Amino acid sequence: MLQRLKSARQDRPVDFFRGFLDRPMQVGSVIPSSRFLERRVVGAADLADARVVVELGPGTGGSTRALLKALPADATLIAIEINPDFVKVLKRHMPDPRLIVHEGSAEDVRGALAKHGFEAADVVISGIPFSTMPEALGAAIVSEVHASLVPGGRFVAYQVRDKVHELGRRVFGRARVKTELRNVPPMRVYRWERTREAS
Repeated sequence: MLQRLKSARQDRPVDFFRGFLDRPMQVGSVIPSSRFLERRVVGAADLADARVVVELGPGTGGSTRALLKALPADATLIAIEINPDFVKVLKRHMPDPRLIVHEGSAEDVRGALAKHGFEAADVVISGIPFSTMPEALGAAIVSEVHASLVPGGRFVAYQVRDKVHELGRRVFGRARVKTELRNVPPMRVYRWERTREAS
């Protein structure tokens, strides 16, 4: 059993690199996120009171694993992944009952939520590379994220470049930004909150 788990962990970077070679426009980096970046993302997401969390572009699951460790026992994490090879890896190596692996596009967060019986998300976390996609697609994804969040919900995106900040500012306003240098490459972590409607 221990050997099987060890092998599974060793396979994921290879799977991630293969995914990058196959679909470089959809994968944000050649290697998975560092544990330092994972901790910073988890901290920015503030998951202690979250019940429904959506992850866009989980890849082979490094950040997914960190999110599951931080999530409450009664929470649900919906990981939306467009790459079918990554979907297989996630389903094979992550049997956590709180995790739902959804094969689909980040353009349809609300559709993914509805399919699995949820109306909205408390937090959406994204590692997808906004800088390499068409601007119209990036703008549509950010608008979809905003529409999928509960009032006061959080959107956290970790990126090499600042394209997502430009897109997010149009919908959410200015972000809180921190940089994690202990990652290859260094990453900016952006956090927005959906404004609570005035009563």
